[in-house]
Parts: sequence; structure tokens; C-alpha cells
Amino acid sequence: MPRRAVLALEDGTVFEGRSFGAAGERAGEVVFNTSMTGYQEVLTDPSYRGQIVAMTYPLIGNYGVNADDAESRSIWLEGFVVRELSRITSNHRSEEDLHGYLKRHGTLGIQGVDTRELTQRLRTAGALRGVISTENLDGEGLVAKARAHPELTGRDLVREVTVTEPYEWGPPEGQRPAPRVVLPDCGVKYGILRCLRSRGCRVTVVPASTTADEVRSMAPDGVMLSNGPGDPDPITYVIDMVRGLIDRPPGAGPLPIFGICLGQQMLGLALGGKRFKLKFGHHGANHPVKDLRTDRVAITTQNHGFCIDGDSLPADDVEITHVNLNDQTLEGFRHRHLPVFCVQYHPEAQPGPHDAAYLFDEFVDLMRKGLQ
Repeated sequence: MPRRAVLALEDGTVFEGRSFGAAGERAGEVVFNTSMTGYQEVLTDPSYRGQIVAMTYPLIGNYGVNADDAESRSIWLEGFVVRELSRITSNHRSEEDLHGYLKRHGTLGIQGVDTRELTQRLRTAGALRGVISTENLDGEGLVAKARAHPELTGRDLVREVTVTEPYEWGPPEGQRPAPRVVLPDCGVKYGILRCLRSRGCRVTVVPASTTADEVRSMAPDGVMLSNGPGDPDPITYVIDMVRGLIDRPPGAGPLPIFGICLGQQMLGLALGGKRFKLKFGHHGANHPVKDLRTDRVAITTQNHGFCIDGDSLPADDVEITHVNLNDQTLEGFRHRHLPVFCVQYHPEAQPGPHDAAYLFDEFVDLMRKGLQ
């Protein structure tokens, strides 16, 4: 029989439920994700480091998990909240059920929570700190722990998810290598690497602490700035690296740069922009984004709690290219004079629609032009 579990929020709200996955107690910022599927990709997305994720879709776990759908080497979020954990795992690709997967990775889950009420509270109050526990069921004490837990703002979570040694993702076997991409790992999803590899790119993933000079010494044809967790402000070492790549040394040609999610925020800060925290963030696979250059709307996958203020970017150097149709926040920009562009959403999807996969083609085209 599953043991009892409690989710307590800093506003004093306490939800009782039943545990699955691992036992214990974990704290983090509670956010909701509106995807109907893709729970394994959510679990393994390093951008969720420091957060407890509640799925708004009521039934989770019905198709199990498998090694191919993982987006990184581990589970990174602090806890997982669902209305109902499926008792049945039915899919020919399934290798393990969700309960066993979370337990094996030491991740707490809680089911039986009214996720509709939880989502409404988060939409009204904004993202809240919370605690999940299977050991301490005292709601009042857990609320106090939630209030004492550090906020995401000001924390460097990139150091917790980045690799310590470089590694390579080569092109498919038998395919001639195309441009070489260097990717400082701030929490990259495998989906980004797969999209680059499928286009023949040879990708070198390096630690987030890699400097601009070290990146240039690898003679890349382009640089990918990855997604990642938390607040971009404290990762000054990465912002300095980005600034060093934009401000190229005398005699060096412009280096194509493509930023995704946290990558956009790092580019924005490197160019002198300012970031702000969204009320409850954008997390899901159904967010409409308008391309201002074509007037076309794409349905996108998103996962971020911070955003760049478009008005803070230097208009002489930056062109706004994409906006979110739900709240009009900045979703993409490009440099007017350099082969540098970025989007706040995830064109690689995983999970979600592939409406924006063409952006990887644009990046490869920029690198090929530099090789001519």
C-alpha cells in the first residue's frame, strides 16, 4: 500500500495524497506544466532543477518510460505531483513504470492531489515554494520549511547540472561531418543535440565554465547556447563567455551563435538587457508564439521562469523577432549586424510540436555561409 504524503506551500495551503517513487522529503519552487504527454522528458529536463513540477493533465504514467525518451543523464526536479498515477503501463516501447523510474532515481512523487486547485493557486499567487514529505505529515511544520527554503532568484543552479568533462555528439554513421558546434552545457536537453546531429553537425559539449578564449581555441563554426535552470543573473561566468564571443578579437570573423531558452537570456544580458521573473512561468507544450517577420504563429514547447525585457535591449543592435501571444513577452530576437539569434522557447520540442524545427536549419545555414 502506498504511504501517505503531504505537499505544503508557503502560503499555508496543505495537500494530502499518496506517495509514489522514492520516500523522503524535498523542497523547491512549485510550478505547473500543461503538457498532456511527455512526462519523462519533463522529469529529465535539467531546466527543472530546484523545482517541484505538477502536471495539469489528470492521468500520468500510462505509457511507462524508456531509455530513448530521456532528455539527460538523470532526473533533476525536486518532486513530481500528479492527480492520478496510472496503474496500467501499456506501450510497446515501455521498459519501466513511472513509480519504479522515480524510485530508482531517488525522486519523490505524490498522487491524489487536486492539481486543478493547485494550478489555480499558482496562477493567482505565482510560483510558490513548497515541500513534499512522506516522513513528516505535520502540515504546519512543512509550511514553515517551505517559507524557509531559498528562492530560485539569485541561485546559480547551472553549476549543479553542467558536465565536468567535454564530450562529443557526432553526425549519424556514414554521414559526412557538417559544421562543428561548440555547446557550453548549462543544462542542455538531448533533443537539441539530436537536432544538430541529424543535420550532420559535429557537436562538442563543454562545461559551462569554459571561457570565450577556450571556445575559440576549438575553432568552432558556430556556438549553441543551451537551455538551463533558474535565474540567469548569477551565472556571470557564462554571460562573460557569451560577451567575449560577441565582442570578437581583432581579425576574427563573426561567429554564428544560436541561443535557446536560458541561451536567449544569457545573450540578452550579454548585450546589456535586463531580466525579470515571470509570475508563474511558462511550462508546457502548447504556447502560441508569433514570428513578427512572417506573421506566422507556431505552437511551442516552453520551460522558463525568467524572461528578458525586450525594451531593455539596444534597439540599434537588436531586432525583436518573436512574441508570446498569451502575455506578449519576448520570445526571440536577432542581432542586426552579427549572425546571432535566439528564441525563448524550445524548437527541439521533446515533448511537443515541431513547428519551429526550421530554426536549426537557419543556424546550420549561417555556419555554412561562414565556411564558404
